[in-house]
Amino acid sequence: MKILGIGVDIVHNKRIKNLIKNNNFLIRTFGKKEIEISKKFFDKTNYFAKRFSAKEAFVKALGIGFRYNLNFKDVQILNNKLGKPYFLKTKKIDDIIFKKFKIKKYNLFLSISDEKDYSVSFTILKVQ
Repeated sequence: MKILGIGVDIVHNKRIKNLIKNNNFLIRTFGKKEIEISKKFFDKTNYFAKRFSAKEAFVKALGIGFRYNLNFKDVQILNNKLGKPYFLKTKKIDDIIFKKFKIKKYNLFLSISDEKDYSVSFTILKVQ
């Protein structure tokens, strides 16, 4: 198992609570599926804070930040039927990973946790 990158990020939930009041922030930062799913959640602050943290952890694992025309909304975090979070793989993400690491097959691992005040995410990018 060759690990290509790891990333971790922590977010103060209060910061996100203030930002999500701005609809432009939501549209610029989160994908359509993430925004659609958020409507099912009462606590939108923690929902969006966890995803914001995961997006930051993802670009840290890539080691590039938000470059190569990669934007926050390009990185979407969904959950499987059991609630496990995962990154939605897209052609854009595949292309960026190929450009940086010269690989086509990879796995992304994501763990997200939150408390009242903070959300934290950890990501591993490894060769498949």
